[in-house]
Amino acid sequence: MRDFSSQGDRIYFTGLDLGSTMTKVAIIGEDEKTVARVESHTGAEHRRLANKVMEQALGQANLSFDEISYVVGTGYGRINVPFADRQITELTCHARGVASLFPSARTALDIGGQDAKGLKIDSNGKLVDFVMNDRCAAGTGRFLEVIAKTLGINLEDLGSISLKSKNKVGISNTCTVFAQQEVASRLSEGVLIEDIVAGLHDAIASRAIGMLRKLPVEHAVVFTGGVAKNTGVVSAVNDTLGYEVLVPDDPLISGALGAALLGKEIVMKALAKGETPPRAERCLTEATFFN
Repeated sequence: MRDFSSQGDRIYFTGLDLGSTMTKVAIIGEDEKTVARVESHTGAEHRRLANKVMEQALGQANLSFDEISYVVGTGYGRINVPFADRQITELTCHARGVASLFPSARTALDIGGQDAKGLKIDSNGKLVDFVMNDRCAAGTGRFLEVIAKTLGINLEDLGSISLKSKNKVGISNTCTVFAQQEVASRLSEGVLIEDIVAGLHDAIASRAIGMLRKLPVEHAVVFTGGVAKNTGVVSAVNDTLGYEVLVPDDPLISGALGAALLGKEIVMKALAKGETPPRAERCLTEATFFN
C-alpha cells in the first residue's frame, strides 16, 4: 500500500461498485482524471469477482495494487470487497459521481438491472434525498431482458427498434409476468414489434418519472444505469419529462467514480489534519466468510 507521506509520487484512488448485475471499477489519480475503468457481469459468484475486476483495472492503468492509496467499495455487494478500506452506500457514491460528470445536476434517475432510484443532489454533489424501487424488477434492466427474449430480439436492439415506431401501443403493465402476456396478446393481434417495444419504453418511463417526481424533480436531470444505454427509453423519458435528460458517455460508471472521488476526499481531509486515514490490512483476494 502506498505510503501517503511519499513525496513526488502520484497517488491513486479506486472505487469498486459491486451491483446486482454488473460490477464496475474506476481508478482515478490525484487530479481526478480516470486512468482505468472496467465493467463486468456480476453473476452468481460475485464474492469471487471483486479481486478479478480490480486486477483488470490495475492492468489497464499499468499499476500495481501497492500503488493504490485508498479503495472504497459500494453497491449492494460492497461487503464482498474484502480489500476495501471503506464501504459507502451506492446512493452517496452515485450522487458524487453524477455531480462530477455534470456539475449542474440536481436530480438523477438510475435504472439498473434490478432496481430504480431517484436522487436529489445539492450544488456540492451531496445526496439530499432519494426515492427507490427495489421490491420488484418491474421496469428495470431485467424486465427488458425478459421482454427482449419474449420478442426474440437482442436486448441491445430494443432502442433502435422502438425508434422506428409510427403507431406505438399502450402497455398497461410493467410487471414482468403480466407484461409478457400482454406482449404475446399484442403480437397475436398483428401489432408491429417496434410499436410494442415503443409502448413498453413509454410504460417504463412513466413508472420511473412517477417515482422521480416524489422528490420532486429539479433541473438538470441525469439518467444513468444500464437502461440509460437504451436510446428508446431515453427518448421516452425525455418525452415524459418534457425536456432532455443528460446521459453520461458511460452510464454505468458513476457509482464507481463517485466511490473513488469520495476515497480521495477521505484521504485529503485526513492528511490536512496531519492524520493517516484508517486502511484495511488486506491483500487482493476474493471474499471468504469462513477460515
